[in-house]
Order: sequence, then structure tokens, then C-alpha cells
Amino acid sequence: MTALHKDDVDAEVASEPWREKLRTATAALDEETCSRVALVTRNLQEVLGADNVVEALKRRDQHLRLYWGTATTGRPHIAYFVPMMKIADFLKAGCHVTVLLADLHAYLDNMKAPWELLEKRTEYYEHVIKAMLKSINVPLDKLQFVKGTTYQLSEKYTKDVYRLSSLVTEREAKKAGAEVVKQVDTPLLSGLLYPGLQALDEEHLGVDAQFGGVDQRKIFTFAEKFLPQLGYKKRMHLMNPMVPGLTGAKMSSSEEDTKIDLLDSEADVKKKLKKAFCEPGVVEGNGVLAFSKHVIFPHLREKGESFVIAQKDQEPLTCATYEDLEKVYAANGLHPGDLKGAVGDVINRLLEPIRQEFSQSEELTALVLKAYPAPVKPAAKVKEGKQGKNAANAAAAGDGSVVVKEKKPKQQQKQQQQSKEEKISKGTSISTEVAANGLSTDKEN
Repeated sequence: MTALHKDDVDAEVASEPWREKLRTATAALDEETCSRVALVTRNLQEVLGADNVVEALKRRDQHLRLYWGTATTGRPHIAYFVPMMKIADFLKAGCHVTVLLADLHAYLDNMKAPWELLEKRTEYYEHVIKAMLKSINVPLDKLQFVKGTTYQLSEKYTKDVYRLSSLVTEREAKKAGAEVVKQVDTPLLSGLLYPGLQALDEEHLGVDAQFGGVDQRKIFTFAEKFLPQLGYKKRMHLMNPMVPGLTGAKMSSSEEDTKIDLLDSEADVKKKLKKAFCEPGVVEGNGVLAFSKHVIFPHLREKGESFVIAQKDQEPLTCATYEDLEKVYAANGLHPGDLKGAVGDVINRLLEPIRQEFSQSEELTALVLKAYPAPVKPAAKVKEGKQGKNAANAAAAGDGSVVVKEKKPKQQQKQQQQSKEEKISKGTSISTEVAANGLSTDKEN
């Protein structure tokens, strides 16, 4: 286990009330338990039930059981390393961890994953998440992977869905999923079911706690309110901060410019990082710094390494902690381009074993294409001329032929024109009728 001490718990205490609870609960504990508490809670933004987490970690005869769920929608990106680093911490602290591949949730969230693609996408998620964990040296034998539909379609689970739906109002369901479920003008009923199912997962997976991003806080408080009303215990909830994307906003699977895909080439990683928002001296909303804090430094710390940043026309900058890096950057002591270059090097080292695993396997290469087929572009509209109209009419008639009306010889056209003029001169009225094919015919009254 990583050498953490009681001081590590105190060092994490800022102004958050939950951290004050943490310090109080660990005041009289032994060094080993404090070390486990520090591992479980470091870099988290919030913990609901912090004192209960400490009590659970004090037990020697029983491990803290928690789960992390991910809806199998868009392709995972490098921000997924943030929860992976925490899963590594949980395992080091002796926790039992379940990874829920939430395939049913992926469909319920405004059908982000079409039903016919669910199986392949879930398979892709399992392979790529395992590859990520191996790249940061996390032993897979301590993890349990569960697919949602293996139990969410059972009789017991279905009964609980109906029981819960009799307690929850439409407003409560919509509020709970506001930051997770895609918001549209005319929401589907499936999106309202989403928070309730996530709450029920805690009971049906048999866990003590759920881990997720802070954007899921409303679902977590929803679960704490309604599970006891069904006769189930209230769980603990551990929340990661949301890491900004390359543009400064949330990193999203559906927005290409905000993310680096796990299978992006080395050149693509560098190219995307060059465009990343990384204003000189600005820490807030800086996705490059945030990734450094939550992924690079924990990863290098486990390897016993410091973060070394090559600088143009200067000596390399060596940072032992993230705080060292942030202090230098905030004081404009580091050029954004140098920071991006160093971060890109570490990202590529993390991604290389993942890229190799997929590129060297024909099965995995085919899986990517099946799970995320290229979108079909609509056929370009071609302006239809007379010949095209005749072809369409013939096709509609079913004979498959194309009939092109022959033009009249110029001499014949001239004779017809003279005939018309003669009739007009005699006072004969001419009426013109427009035929279906756009040509005109002349008819005497």
C-alpha cells in the first residue's frame, strides 16, 4: 500500500464540511486505517457519509464494497483515466470494486446507444476499460465486471422499479437526472426512469457505496431519500470532480474537439493538445492542468517518478507534486506550450499499450467498427432535368425504360408557328393547356 499517514488526511482538509467530519472521525485511529482513508478520499470533491466511510474502513473482518457505473454510449476518452486512478486507490485500500457496464442506462438516456448496438458497445467498453487499468498497473483479478441487463431485467428488480415509481413524482425524477440525462424539450419517459434505476443498482449489486462524478450528486441524494422508503439501507457516495475538456468545458464523448480518444494516434494527441485551452497563468477551467492533477501525478507517484517538463531555451522543470506545478504555472513561470508537450508525452505513454492491444488484434479492430460504425451520409440531391423526370416517370410506371421525347425538326416547328399566326389573324382564339411533362399543346375552341 502507498505510504500515506495521518497528516495526509489533514492535508486534504480544506473548507468542505465533509473533510472536517473526516478529520474528526480519524482523530483517534491507527496509522494503517488513516492510510486507507487517505487513499479512498484523496482528490475527491465530495463524500456523502464520510464518517460512515471511516467506520467501514476500520473493520478488519469486512471490506468496503463499492461500485462505479458507466453507461455504454460514446467511445471512452482520456478523462476516463480519472475514475480509473480512483479505482486503483480503492483497490490499494482493500476495497471490493464492481464496474457496472450500464447498457440499459445507455439506451434509456434518450437512446444515446441504439438497441442494436448495445451488445457491441458494452463489449468494447469492457475491453478498453480493462486495457486502461492494465496501462496503469491495476490488477484485474481484484475487479468484478457486471453488465446491467444481467440483473436489471429480473423479476425482483422489475418489481422494485414499480415500487419506486409509486413513490417518485415526475418533478423529482426529472430533477435527479438533470445533470446526467440528456435534456430535451419533450423528454421521454425512459429518461425519467434513469435515476431510479441507478438508485436501485446500489441494492441489487449488494454494495456499501457508489462512486461517480460530482455531476451525479442529485441522483445520489435521490437514492439516499428513496431507498430507505423501500426498506433498503442508505449508501455512501464518493464523488470525483468533473475534469474540464480541451476547450475548457466538460470533456464529452459526443464532442470531438473536447476529447482525446483512447485509440488516437500519437500525432493526433499532440495535435489536439496544441489546440487545448491553456491560458498562461490561468488555473481555473484549465483542462491540461486538471488532467495533470488527477491522472499524471497519481500515476507518476506510484512509479516513484517526478513530472519533468522540457522547456525551450531553459533547464527542464521538475515537479514532485501537483501543487509545485500549479504554483509555477500560476506565476507565469511555465509556458503553456511546454506544459502541453510534457502532458502529451505522458498521455501517449499511457495510451500506447491500449493502442497496441487493439491494433494487434483483428477481433478488437473489427469490434470497434461494429460498435461505432461510420455514420451514413445522406445522398447529395441532384437537380432533376427533363431527362431525369422522364426516367423517374418510366421507373414509376414499372417498365424500367427511359423515354426521351424527340425534338421536332426546325422546319416542322416553323410551319406550325406560321399556322398559328394565320389562325390568329383570322380571329381564331388559341387556348394553351400545360401538360404534365411541361410541354404545351394547342387546342381550338
